[in-house]
Amino acid sequence: MARNNYTIVEYFGGEDGYRCGYCKNEKGNFSHGMWSHSMTVQDYQDLIDRGWRRSGKYVYKPIMNKTCCPQYPIRCHAVKFQPSKSHKKILKKFNKYICKGVIPKEHEVEQPMDSVCEVVGSKEPSKKMECAITNVQKELAECPAVTNVETNEADVTPTGSEPSRKEPASVSEGRTTTAPKPGIGLDPNRPPCRKAKELRKERHHQKEQMKHTSGGVSSTNPPAATKTNQTKTLEDLLTETCPDTSSHCFEVRLVPVNFEDPQFTASYEQSVALYSRYQMAIHGDDPSECSESKFRRFLCDSPLEAEHSDDGPEMGYGSFHQQYWLDGQIVAVGVIDILPTCVSSVYLYYHPDFAFLSLGSYSALREIAFTRQLQKQSPKLSHYYLGFYIHSCPKMRYKGQYRPADLLCSETYVWVTIEKCLPHLENSRYARFNTNPDEGDARVLKDVGRALVLHRRTVMPYIVYARKQKGSNDEPEVREYASLVGQNCAERILLYRA
Repeated sequence: MARNNYTIVEYFGGEDGYRCGYCKNEKGNFSHGMWSHSMTVQDYQDLIDRGWRRSGKYVYKPIMNKTCCPQYPIRCHAVKFQPSKSHKKILKKFNKYICKGVIPKEHEVEQPMDSVCEVVGSKEPSKKMECAITNVQKELAECPAVTNVETNEADVTPTGSEPSRKEPASVSEGRTTTAPKPGIGLDPNRPPCRKAKELRKERHHQKEQMKHTSGGVSSTNPPAATKTNQTKTLEDLLTETCPDTSSHCFEVRLVPVNFEDPQFTASYEQSVALYSRYQMAIHGDDPSECSESKFRRFLCDSPLEAEHSDDGPEMGYGSFHQQYWLDGQIVAVGVIDILPTCVSSVYLYYHPDFAFLSLGSYSALREIAFTRQLQKQSPKLSHYYLGFYIHSCPKMRYKGQYRPADLLCSETYVWVTIEKCLPHLENSRYARFNTNPDEGDARVLKDVGRALVLHRRTVMPYIVYARKQKGSNDEPEVREYASLVGQNCAERILLYRA
């Protein structure tokens, strides 16, 4: 992927605690944060693989050993995913509604997606920062460039080995039999009956002889399968066809988050109204808390630059809205980022009147299937990121149901299967998942001097900047920032210096 743009950030630090949206602790939520003026998809991929996550243009990283509710990045292996019984039930319920208009009498109440407002807190640029944004954008323009068929074994009936039968009445060996009277006793034309035990011994003896004659390898043919069951894939369940007389019309549209895109702008007002309705009904927000400006800031203003690559997906990389249309109106929107190795779920909002369709779970299954579709175009794009897994908050454990899944070790930044992580989390809110005590961060900061900064329209290594700024005392802050993003990202991302 050609590097035509730079990622530019302003680092905030993370000294102050703020309200936790999960346990409601007023000052227990701690995270590092930075405002991203622009960001390449590769840089964001590397950042989320170090525990960062974006909400709008604000990118934050929980301080795991300090925050009240540790938030572990979680990803699903989309290609290997198999829907569970509960997932199949949700898909069948959805298809039943579309095809026949059947509304379930009872439905499980789903846990809502993380509320961006609660998770992020009040980290937004001040008036002074907003002025700096304009300056950064001006400086950026002038800065110099540096599927297989499965068989159900339980349904396979062996043939030709040991047919079931009723054993005839036994007769002692050596006993002579006289011809019975007509209609009475055994058939004289049949061989004399033998005990079942003797028959089993004889069969066993014959098998042993066959093994010896064939060099220890049995020459008997394997039992032929008489019945095969083809397991339905996730795609099969999602694309079950409805009759022409179906009750409802359903469609999924992928639109780029771009105000120059006609599909995005045509549906924008409807999306805003749906978001506002969702936030008030599901999260209990006041109307002032879910205004159009807030919707735009959190779910439309993305720092990701749209990019295309020869070996990437057809629609390219960047931020998108996956819209779910039902009978001509939007009933749900999944906000996603398409990155070099994953599809990252940002947020979901839906019409409260259609909660009975379990749209949270349905959209996650759709996004997993979408990831699998992209993987066929770009083989390395094989994971689906669900955001954060919060074990200390029981209602947020649902993300662990999409397996196989991994959680990110917050000390070594390696992915560990969730099955190995859960025992640690049962004992402690915060845990190191990598059990190798000698293994550390592979991209640990080694030389802060090589970190890039943007100062007065010029890109330079921090060591050059520090020499020019005699008496500057910002090295601790720059070092903290660089250690959090890692050496590789520090040498690519531009840290803005006023």
